[in-house]
Amino acid sequence: MNRKTLVLPAVVGLLAPVLAACGGSDSGSKSGDAIVVGTTDRFTASKEDPAPLDPASAYDVGTWNILRQTVQTLMILPKGDGDPVPEAAEKCGFTDSGNERYACTLREGLKFANGDAVTASDVKYSIDRAIALKAASGVAGLLSTVDTVETQGDREVIFHLNTADATFPYKLSTPVAGIVEPKDYEKNKLRDGLEVDGSGPYTMKGDVKDGELVDAVFTKNPNYKGTLKLNNTKVEMRSFADADAMGAALDKGDIDVMTRTMSPDQIRKLSNASGGNIDLVEMPGLEIRYLGFNTDAPTVKSKAVRQAMAQVVNRSALVSKVYGTQAEPLYSMVAATVTGHSNSFFNKYGDPSVSKAKALLTQAGITTPVKLTMHYTTDHYGSATKKEFEVLQQQLNSSGLFDVQIEGAPWKTFRPAEQKGSYDVYGMGWFPDFPDADNYLAPFLDKGNTLNTPYVNSKIRNTLIPASRREADRLSASSSLTDIQNTVANDVPLLPLWQGKQYVAARDDITGTAYAMNSSATLQLWELGRGVSG
Repeated sequence: MNRKTLVLPAVVGLLAPVLAACGGSDSGSKSGDAIVVGTTDRFTASKEDPAPLDPASAYDVGTWNILRQTVQTLMILPKGDGDPVPEAAEKCGFTDSGNERYACTLREGLKFANGDAVTASDVKYSIDRAIALKAASGVAGLLSTVDTVETQGDREVIFHLNTADATFPYKLSTPVAGIVEPKDYEKNKLRDGLEVDGSGPYTMKGDVKDGELVDAVFTKNPNYKGTLKLNNTKVEMRSFADADAMGAALDKGDIDVMTRTMSPDQIRKLSNASGGNIDLVEMPGLEIRYLGFNTDAPTVKSKAVRQAMAQVVNRSALVSKVYGTQAEPLYSMVAATVTGHSNSFFNKYGDPSVSKAKALLTQAGITTPVKLTMHYTTDHYGSATKKEFEVLQQQLNSSGLFDVQIEGAPWKTFRPAEQKGSYDVYGMGWFPDFPDADNYLAPFLDKGNTLNTPYVNSKIRNTLIPASRREADRLSASSSLTDIQNTVANDVPLLPLWQGKQYVAARDDITGTAYAMNSSATLQLWELGRGVSG
């Protein structure tokens, strides 16, 4: 039969997940009691990134999806999204009117998976360690407002902030604020390899081949104490080379669930299916894609070149040709469904116009065509990325104003090269650390940002970002946030392209799929269970 189930959202304004397809035959993986989840995320320990799973360094959605199952945080985003709630903590809150002093009380009897007690000193150790190590990924920037961490006894932790930060509870829900065991994580060195330990809902045992984690088994942690209810005792995550291989494994019954990143063709096929035993779940998504610029590179150092690219790119045509109904054009670095969003790029550039772009270049004395190379990752955001860059290349080159080449590289080499400034123009995606406009701006524009960009705007860093963080009512922060977005549209250190939906496909005896991934693409493996097919 064909069925559609509407799941009411927990947060007003978020679209409800929609379950579509049908059941019928018996189904299930061939891995015994474990629910087997497929992903195209790759986890590699390399010379460039020897410690991909250390909470003090990890900063991409794939590695965070491992850490969120295993390393516990003081706060957590609730089922269905919303404001963060206590997790390892029993209670947390600001204790002053200026949002500069934040205190947490740990739950009684907290233990790491190895049985050792979790204390306030472990929390302080973990936060201080992440800040001091200042990993190249830029993840420590999430803790940039922490001045000192104080403990009182074994259960009280007090964060003294160097400036008001109404978003701080969200930041304590991210893996960089995860509580680690000092015996497993050295104070002055990142933990190399592909092992992870903590006090989260699961323990993890990985199968590593040639420095790559190809399979990870998450087993229920008997010592876990927190807010999460586990609907299973074991989940196995398998990493696939591409979406086609992952889809074939689902069809054969080798895996039960298919997560990120599915191809647009797979999603279209499953959406139109009227029979079979695989269900497709569509969920609201806060994922965005954008172009980043090395503003020191000769080819794009002139603001006029970057503005001309913003004037030529046709987002609607790009989305239509590559993603169809699975994405929407985006005219700001802030996702359109997040409070504080402004259509700054559309307000400045309007519809695509070659004549306007030519005028910008002519006025700046730029010789055309402008020759440059755009780089993209071949394996991190899905197979459609190559086609996306081919469309962008065609749009820019057909204007006659640009001579663009495109080059792809696997994430393990792409990401380090981007951070070293090796690319003039590069394609990136962003899955927010938490659903607030600040997290679409500060990670790219503040000091110690994740892109290691040379672009600096002192007003954004010293005035606008701090001003927005002083507002506990995020609507009240809109003025500062809009000013930031308008500045980005004018200077174009970043060029937003589109915002996507997200999908999970699962065999029809798997329950909990509507909440298996939240709006920030966080996997919530504890929601998955095994029921009855049909």
